[in-house]
Amino acid sequence: MTDTASAAPVPGASPGPPIGQPDGLPTPRRYWSILAIWMAMTMSVLDGAIANVALPTIAAELRASPASSIWVVNAYQLAITVTLLPLAALGDRLGYRRVYLAGLAVFTLGSLGCALSHTLAELTAARVFQGLGAGGIMSINAALVRFTYPKRLVGRGIGLNALVISISAAIGPTVASGILATASWEWLFAINVPIGVVAIAIASRALPHTERSDHPFDWIAAVLNGLAFGLIILGAENVARDSLGPGLVKLAVGLAAAVLLVRRTVRQPAPLVPLDLMRIPIFGLSVATSVVSFTAQMMAFVSLPFYLQSVLGRTAVETGLLMTPWPIAVGIAAPIAGRLADRYRAGALGGVGLALLSAGLLALSLVRPGASDLDIIWRMALCGLGFGTFQAPNNRAMITSAPLNRSGAAGGALATARLVGQTVGAVTTAIFFHVGGPKTTSAAMAVAAALGLVATAVSLLRLRLRPRPRPEPLDREGQVAAGP
Repeated sequence: MTDTASAAPVPGASPGPPIGQPDGLPTPRRYWSILAIWMAMTMSVLDGAIANVALPTIAAELRASPASSIWVVNAYQLAITVTLLPLAALGDRLGYRRVYLAGLAVFTLGSLGCALSHTLAELTAARVFQGLGAGGIMSINAALVRFTYPKRLVGRGIGLNALVISISAAIGPTVASGILATASWEWLFAINVPIGVVAIAIASRALPHTERSDHPFDWIAAVLNGLAFGLIILGAENVARDSLGPGLVKLAVGLAAAVLLVRRTVRQPAPLVPLDLMRIPIFGLSVATSVVSFTAQMMAFVSLPFYLQSVLGRTAVETGLLMTPWPIAVGIAAPIAGRLADRYRAGALGGVGLALLSAGLLALSLVRPGASDLDIIWRMALCGLGFGTFQAPNNRAMITSAPLNRSGAAGGALATARLVGQTVGAVTTAIFFHVGGPKTTSAAMAVAAALGLVATAVSLLRLRLRPRPRPEPLDREGQVAAGP
């Protein structure tokens, strides 16, 4: 990674930093900041993956039913989802490094709490605490990347972040299996403690300092946000699992909270829900592209294990190996796409990537019993190649189209769009299963392919946007700065 690389300005991107604010961190501090960001993201992503693999073991040792033990996973995901936007807003107001460091500390303490738990209730409570910390990490991650790298290298940085996340997701099951083969399940969480302490030590010295907003934090909006996201997600899951009455009640209350949240924040200058950023055309279209594409991705990820085992007759181990080419291909494509995103428009790169994803999903839906492993592997790799080509340019477009002082809100919206899409995809697939069982997985994959085409069209709409003119740099009083 060199500091002398140059790139043409990307149309629609925001201007460089204001006068007096450095353009990224100098080396070697930049590399230490990147390392701290990667360590925190690796832990938070790994913990989401390893808990799924270890759930049967945890349930057996804590003498919990499968239905109740699922809260070990749900509690973590819900805590992240309901805190992303509030913690991103706090980052804009308190400084991104403060919220990130606090999130890293809370995550580390939550990991220790998980390792020391003796009952399901204790473990679930610790997972909520751990999820709050992960929310602090995920909501601020993209903003810190923006301030760590020079503007000309932001796409490269986001692509490398996607590589780290893909590797973490890919090795999660392997790491979990390795730890469970040699130690008790408590070590799944205890291993985070020393890593977290090292990450905090590095981050406290290396992460960038940023200017803070003077807008007050809206606690009422934060509560409404938690009610809206939490109840809508729980209600949708209840409906998908045939608990119609309770699910509809939760959905109704959650939707009411969402309406109140929008009405409260729509006229605010820097709202907790970044409606102000949604008025920026490229930002709004990038959010829509992200939601639809992650819906398609999650429909595939939920459907594929059932399809491979129930329809194609593969074992659980074979299924895991056959799905591995997807994240590997994402890890290969994302850094390359990130470099290209510093030169070419996100609409074109995203459109190409999502078209490849849609083609791969359609090809997977057409796989029939008797297909060879190679027939499945190349289709998985095509999906991963497409998704990796889309993700980094789309994330770059979201982050760089927002004003610098709203980088936290943009990062929170990025993470929220991903989780909303994944939740919709999981619930939609559950409805398919409820209607027709595992045999409907082929139809679910076909629907996912259609959603990939929708996301392709939305991404290409960004090419119709006229490039935003680069405004004159302003000084600290908001006046046009003098020339050099």
